Formats: sequence, structure tokens, C-alpha cells
Amino acid sequence: MEELEKKLILQLKDCFVELIDDDFEVFHFERFVEETLKIFLNILGVEAVSIYKLEEWKRQFELVGFIQENEAPPPKIIPGTVLPNFINNSMLLQKGNLPSEFQDYSFLIKMIKKTEVTGFIAIKDKNGSNINKFTDEGLKRIGFAYGLYFGKVQNMSDIILKEKKYKQLYVVTEKFHSSMNMDNLLEEIVLSLQEVYPGFSYYLLLSQDNHNRSQLPIRDLEYDNENNIAMEAYVTGTVKFENSMQQSTLYAPLKGKQGVYGVLVVNAPNMVIFPKNEIEFITLLANTAGSALENAQLYHQSRKLIADLQLINETSHCLNSNLRLSETIHYMSNQIMKSFSAQEVGFFLYATNENIDKVLPGSTAFFSTKEAQTYIHYVKETIEKEQESLFIGDLPLSMQTETLFRSVMAVPMDLGGQLKGIAIVMHQKPYFFSFETFKLLQSLIHHSTLAFTNSMLREELEKMIITDHLTKLHSRNYLDEKINRSMKEDEQGTFILIDIDDFKRVNDTFGHQVGDEVLIQVANLIKGNIRENDVGARWGGEELAIYLPMVSLSAGEAIAKRLVEKVDEHSNPHVTVSCGISYWNKDHTDTYNYLFKRADEALYVAKRTGKNKVVTQEDSIKAS
Repeated sequence: MEELEKKLILQLKDCFVELIDDDFEVFHFERFVEETLKIFLNILGVEAVSIYKLEEWKRQFELVGFIQENEAPPPKIIPGTVLPNFINNSMLLQKGNLPSEFQDYSFLIKMIKKTEVTGFIAIKDKNGSNINKFTDEGLKRIGFAYGLYFGKVQNMSDIILKEKKYKQLYVVTEKFHSSMNMDNLLEEIVLSLQEVYPGFSYYLLLSQDNHNRSQLPIRDLEYDNENNIAMEAYVTGTVKFENSMQQSTLYAPLKGKQGVYGVLVVNAPNMVIFPKNEIEFITLLANTAGSALENAQLYHQSRKLIADLQLINETSHCLNSNLRLSETIHYMSNQIMKSFSAQEVGFFLYATNENIDKVLPGSTAFFSTKEAQTYIHYVKETIEKEQESLFIGDLPLSMQTETLFRSVMAVPMDLGGQLKGIAIVMHQKPYFFSFETFKLLQSLIHHSTLAFTNSMLREELEKMIITDHLTKLHSRNYLDEKINRSMKEDEQGTFILIDIDDFKRVNDTFGHQVGDEVLIQVANLIKGNIRENDVGARWGGEELAIYLPMVSLSAGEAIAKRLVEKVDEHSNPHVTVSCGISYWNKDHTDTYNYLFKRADEALYVAKRTGKNKVVTQEDSIKAS
């Protein structure tokens, strides 16, 4: 072997050993290339030396370092199209036999590790260089020697890089499992990818509803033509690939113990295939992320389940505390709007004819509008047809009104197989409610229907106690309570005592059934002649009464006269009524008994002086 050849190979070996002895932990591949380039240039005395390594996963040669005297840099990449011919040629390529990219060069010396090409050395000669002192066989031996050291250095660099990656994976794993916040976890996954693979592009396809509001590369996993391979990775739970000359794409499922939660998509530009070690690392990262996502999801599901159970428990406790029906509905509406972020909540009772009877007080205001009838009728007809609850993510556009509600949940209020009503929950955004929310609503309505029914029965019973069965006016006891309370709390009030004239003659002539119908007619005229807070009552027999809180005597007299006229005009068979009116105000000491006595005396005067008239307490005093 020539002396110069020995010197070159020995210096390459010394450079390799010195770099290892220096500090293996921070061994730099680039430093080895830089130092060996200087050795080539000094010993060979050539114009330029460039070193290329084979990137098999990209199917191309890449420039890893060069040193030269002129300013024209060598090509950075030798494309894969030249690989087959180049690899199959001899160890040493000289002018006339070089690829087009190296026409200005003198030699290309392959680097061989065992039997595989790992790269090549490109040499540009100049006058007076030492390269002519080397034989072809000597240059080949240099290629073998340098290929050996180059391959070992590359292996050591890969080991160090791999160790760093796995150390980072360990740190990342700790971070993944240190947080149960889904947004923070997704952000940590993306940051880890950016740190390990800064030259790659990637995004996460998540199978669960994603409400992440940050700018992270996250998309929903949906089945379409563009996502066939991603969906295949998700369904099979195995890594899938998509390769082209422009880039290679890896689809790694985010797997936990209980399922797959999405797919990590990694795009490697200018790569033909992914190296085995990178596939292994990305798969481990994806599995770690999948386990962390599963833990976070299970944590949030357990918290959600606890919150749901608390909601049901609190609601059941409140509903069983003997609330009024309006209070019960109002409480339920607030609970649903608060827990589900609903925009509208309505409760509807069914009448005996199976038509929705009324919107229950406590429902949101929208359901009392004409526009709401479109939604109510649609829900009612659909539930009656399908005999089950409704969960609609995107209501048909044909159903839409000016106020668009796209998400609708409706649950029938069923008790003992009998439909009592319907609960409707709506939001303007499509697919706003989750299926878990729908199941929770069903549970809430199931638990609350009995409370609704009990409230209705209790109020019906209370109404029966304070209501006259025949006339549907209030009972005398209820009237007494209202007058006594009013005389303690109000400023004034007017009491009207009413008697149907010659009622015995009606019973004798037409029978008691017709007499009852006459009583009902007069009672209906009374109800149509007074305000909501006024009290109409059956005093006893054919005597009826009206109490008008906060109404003056003159106003009360006008109401009584209007009632007398209406009875005279609209009764059938024809009857008339007489009215006696008494009045009180807080400026004079008065009692309920005395108030009634004055009205009774005034009524007596009305009956005695011709009937079919109104007499006030002042008129009564004058008449006496």
C-alpha cells in the first residue's frame, strides 16, 4: 500500500477514535464529517471534496458536507432515479462515467459498509494534486475504509439520537399522564411532535366530539374518500402508510386499553418510505398519547357521571318537597338550561282528548309564541307516531321558522303507560346536544314525571276544596279567607251579594236541572265580568257573591249594574238578579261580618223595591 494511502487511512482512523474518546455522549456526526473533509483536502491536495450519504427511506443521496476552494457549491440532493445504475457500478467512477450532476468532478468513490453502499465521496481534481499518486485500487480501499468509519459514526449518531428521543418520550409520558385536561393534553402531543420532527407536518384526527378552541392541528375523524386510510387505521388499530415520490404519510392509531380514540397523521416530505426506527418511535408516541387520552376521557366521564347523579338526586329531592306545579316546572327548566346549556325548555300537558292542552308556567317564553307552535306540533306528531323520545341533531330545514332551532330533544312524560305530556329542549346550533345529554334528560323526566303528576293532583284537590262543584265559582270559605286577608292588607274593597230573582219559580216551572243550568249561566256571566284577582263565589243556594279588592264603591256599582244587564239579556230561560253592595276602606274601622250585613241589607232593599236592580249600602240607609 502506498505511503500516502496509509497516511490518509490512518488519519481517518485517528479522527474516528479521537472523537469517540473525546465525549461519546455528545458525539456529533457533523463534526466527524467536517474533520475528515479537512483530512481529504490536506492529503489529496484537490480543489473540492464532497461527501454524500444514502437516505434509503427517501431513496436519494444527500449532501452531508463539503469543502472546496471555489464558491460553486455541489448539488445538495442526488435523486433516486440514479440509484440503481450508481449502486450497481464499480467502486470508483471517473470522468466520462459520472452522473450528469458531477460532470465537473474527477472521481466518485463509493463508501461501502459490509456489502451495502452508504454513500460516496466526490472529488474535484486540480493541477498539482496528490490524487494522481493513488492507484484505482488504492482509492477503492480508501472508500472501503472511510465507509467503515462513516457507517459506525452514523450508527453511533443514530443510537445517541434514538436515546435522546426515548428520553424525551419518557418525559413526554410523564407530562401526558400529569394532566386530565383534554385541551392541555392535545397541546402537549402537538408540542412533542414539533420538537422531535420539526421538518414534518402532522395533525390529529379525533373520534370523540372535539370542542378544542385553540389553533392546534386537530380535526374530527369522519369517513370520506380523503380519510379512507385513516379510517382503516382507526378501525384495525394498526399503523398504515401512504407513499408517493413527493412524501410519505404515516397513520398511527391513538390506542388505549379500551379502544382507539383517534389517529395521528404524520406527513414526511421528500420521503419515499418511513425508516423502521421512526415507525417504532411514532407508534410508541401514539400509543402513549392514546393511553393518556383514554385516562383523561375516563376521568371526565367519571366526573360527568358523578355530576349527573348529583343532578338527578338534587332534582328528585327538590321535586319531592311539595312544590307548586309552576315552581316545579320553573325549577326543572332552570336545571336543564344550566346543565345542558339549552336555549329553550318547554313543558306541555295533554288534555283528555290527547291534544296538547297548554304550556306549563315555568317554560321559557318562546313556547308561548305563535312561532313555537310549528315545533310543538312537529314534536307531538312525531312522538305519537314513533312512540319514543326524539333526539334530533339537525332539524329538517322545511321545519324552520324565523328563529332557527336545529338541535331538538323531546321526552314524553309517561306515567303508568299513560302519556301525561311532553318536555322539549332546543338549541339553535346543529348537533349541539350529545347523546349522553339526551339519556340524562330522559332520566330526569322519568324521575320528575311522578312529581309533576303529584303537583297537578294536589292543585286539583286544592281547587276542588275551594271551588263550588256546580258553578265552578269559588266556595264561600275561600271567599271569607280572601275578604279577611284583604281587609288586613289592602286599602279598600267592594263586596257584591247577588240573588237570582224568583228562583223557586224557575225550579217549580222547569225543574231543578234547569235551575242548575241557570245558576251555571249566571256564574259564567260573573266570571266573564270580573278581573283575574277578583273573587266570584257561590254564597249558598241561589245566592252568589263577588269581592273586588282595591275597587271603589262607584266602580263596584258599575260592575254590578253591568252584570244585572247581561243576566237580563242573556239568560235562558229568562231570569233577573238583584245585587246588594257594601264597601270598606282603611279610614274607618270595619269588620267582615258588618261588611256582609250591609250588603245583605242592601240586597233586601233591592228585592223589596222591584228586583232586577242594584242597591248600595248608602241607598239602603236612605231607604230605611
